[in-house]
Amino acid sequence: MGHDLIRDSTVGQIVNYLSNGRLLPYADQRSGYVVPTRFLASSERKPKEIGSDAATLCEDDGDKRKRASGATTPATRDLDHVSTVPTLTATDSLEKQQLQLTVKVDDIPDPYLIDWDEDDPDNPRNWSFRKRAFVAFCISLLTFSIYIGSAIYTSSIPGLMEEFHVSLTTATLGLTLYVLAYGLGPMFLTPLQELPLLGRNPGYMATLFLFVIFQILIFTAKNMSTVLAMRFLTGFFGSPALATGGASMGDIFPTSHFPYALGVWALGAVAGPITGPVIGGFAAQAKGWRWPMLELLWISAFSLVFLCILLPETNGPTILLRRAKRLRALTGNPELKTATERTEESETVGELVYEALVRPFVLAMEPGLMFANVYLGFVYAIFYLWFEAFPLVFSDIYHFNEGLSGLPFLGFLVSGSITYTIYCFYQKYHIAPRLARAAAANTEVAPEIRLEIGLMASIWIPTSILIFGFGSKASIHWIVPVIGAALYLPGIYLIFQSILTYITSAYPKYEASVLAGNDLFRSSIASVFPLFGRVFFRNLGLGPASALLAGLSFLLMGVYALLLKYGHVLRQRSKYALHT
Repeated sequence: MGHDLIRDSTVGQIVNYLSNGRLLPYADQRSGYVVPTRFLASSERKPKEIGSDAATLCEDDGDKRKRASGATTPATRDLDHVSTVPTLTATDSLEKQQLQLTVKVDDIPDPYLIDWDEDDPDNPRNWSFRKRAFVAFCISLLTFSIYIGSAIYTSSIPGLMEEFHVSLTTATLGLTLYVLAYGLGPMFLTPLQELPLLGRNPGYMATLFLFVIFQILIFTAKNMSTVLAMRFLTGFFGSPALATGGASMGDIFPTSHFPYALGVWALGAVAGPITGPVIGGFAAQAKGWRWPMLELLWISAFSLVFLCILLPETNGPTILLRRAKRLRALTGNPELKTATERTEESETVGELVYEALVRPFVLAMEPGLMFANVYLGFVYAIFYLWFEAFPLVFSDIYHFNEGLSGLPFLGFLVSGSITYTIYCFYQKYHIAPRLARAAAANTEVAPEIRLEIGLMASIWIPTSILIFGFGSKASIHWIVPVIGAALYLPGIYLIFQSILTYITSAYPKYEASVLAGNDLFRSSIASVFPLFGRVFFRNLGLGPASALLAGLSFLLMGVYALLLKYGHVLRQRSKYALHT
């Protein structure tokens, strides 16, 4: 596993390219590699030496079987993979003879098509569970390193206000611009990761590198304008991990395992905002506002080095395209191409640009997707708005210092672990049997079943807000609002899971694009709410403000129920969605 991971990583690809395949080679770059005869041009189908490796070119298994049976190996490309010839007799009718002799060109396998072999070790779906689990950890680490950048900034807000003499609203803009940017970025950057020519890794690593560079500029900033500008740019260039991470999980896990993998990735996303105030609070208290930003620099720089060496490419078409390029160079046969290359040959530049940059916006306007995205956006908006109440509760009421005031967020980790465990049992003992019965009956299961657990879990959100709002009093122990806050996570986590699984199941051909659109909606809506969060709670009071948020959450439950009931109707009207 180690050799393959390093070879397929960003650093490994550079080493392989610069050494011309001598270092970290693929199977087709090793000395003695046997090239299947079908990959050669018909005029060159004879043993010969290629390059300094003197690789022997010989028949593939199909040719050997034909020769052993006495059949003549066809020399032309079009008939190279026709394994049977119809046997005609004089007693057959003319109609039957014509029918048997008719060969449909579309039914003849393309001998020059580069595709996966059976049990191909380079196919991400054939990787060992250990390798897939490690890659899932890498993707979650990448997501965590970016998501923590939102909440860790809140620890720096008091120091920024003091040093640069700005208002609370201006200082909070650093959080708003970051969240807004990581919602906007995927609409432009994520589609590029869908192109086989680039794949996932170049987008991940290039943007993470820029994320680290801009983080240095924040740490050394001399004015608030620089901080705000760099916060927007770090959010923008950190965004691919937040949108494409789920698609990367889909690259390596089969459909039956995808919800579990998406759950692990979501835990990485949730852990970022939760641990941010914990990590940043003590640093800001001891060293000032720059140190939480320095911690973010350390985390992201470590992730950059670690992932450049150990995160392999997961996009199947990209892996096949690289194989096709190597085989074309090895054989000199320009006809060796992947299915994606064949498709792109018939597409114009305008069509490629449309698919890469315009289609995500078109998909975001789909009624079903817009419904789901706006709903999740408002759920996140309430979440971010509610977060602004934490300093008021634990600093003003319970008199926690700046470091200790972040510790109540750790309650989310406990409830998150329990929630994920329950989610796995739900998938295994409720969803999986339904899918198995449908497969046995040769029928399709509607994607809307993915929404059911989110609707059931949504009741936890208003419950949590009410306990937190009315339990935050000096006469009541601080553990009560901590428990109340922790109960929020089952609701938002399971809603997040159910909607992301739903939209990727309903639009299986456009996973990355629909995830990018979802990221745009939820981030754009949620980014504005922290600007007036503390004013909202101070003017209304913790109890009444929490009651208002709980009431809005109850109303959103009704909206969610409508999506569950009528989602199939919206899908049937779409030309992009799965029709069941």
